[in-house]
Amino acid sequence: MTVRTRPLVVANWKMNGSQAANAAWLKAFAPRRAAFACDVVVCAPAVYVAALAAAATNVEIGAQDVSAHASGAYTGEVSAAMLKDVGCEWVVVGHSERRQFHREVDADVAAKTKAAIAAGLRPIVCVGESLAERDAGQALRVVSEQLQAVLDVVGAAGLAGGALAYEPVWAIGTGRTATPEQAQEIHAALRSQVARSDMAEAAQLRVLYGGSVKPSNAAELFEQIDIDGALVGGASLVAEDFAAICAAAG
Repeated sequence: MTVRTRPLVVANWKMNGSQAANAAWLKAFAPRRAAFACDVVVCAPAVYVAALAAAATNVEIGAQDVSAHASGAYTGEVSAAMLKDVGCEWVVVGHSERRQFHREVDADVAAKTKAAIAAGLRPIVCVGESLAERDAGQALRVVSEQLQAVLDVVGAAGLAGGALAYEPVWAIGTGRTATPEQAQEIHAALRSQVARSDMAEAAQLRVLYGGSVKPSNAAELFEQIDIDGALVGGASLVAEDFAAICAAAG
């Protein structure tokens, strides 16, 4: 695939933030935003989504998880329609921390992706292998199975309406980063897998890299033809660092 899409850079604040800190972040980031030729999304804890959606004028707002259920007796869950109702536009689905700590499996991720799309949210579907799986030569098999579970439910068009994020589990929050070549290999394989269902949608799909993305390594990652942006964790908490990553994207 040689068609480059508009880059997408997503901040995943994880379980961080406060009303004061969030306001300070937006104030620091806002004057820098106009210089970036990329789309920017901030995925915040659910309790802050409404306030951020009301305050942010130059970034789109996303959530970090969503229920597969539309409504009902599911204490503690937040539905896609509720997120949409308060101004959310995107949602991260299947992050490795959800898979690890909340025992989400591929079928759960597919169901949540379907629920998000049905409510008008744009899903950011995460896939990635563990260090043991990579060392065993199983990285491509693992991410292919994770992706296929989603494609089987929402199709290439559903996925392309959002984004796909490759996050090697061994590089999340560890300071380790896949080499640009390692990331490109997986990204290209994922795009080719989508292309087998729909070549046009695969060309439009934005495949993001996530895993200790920093200002110091962002540019060389974005130089790879199939890396269309980033899902940024720790570095996104500092507005200036996140802005530097956005600048590297375009």
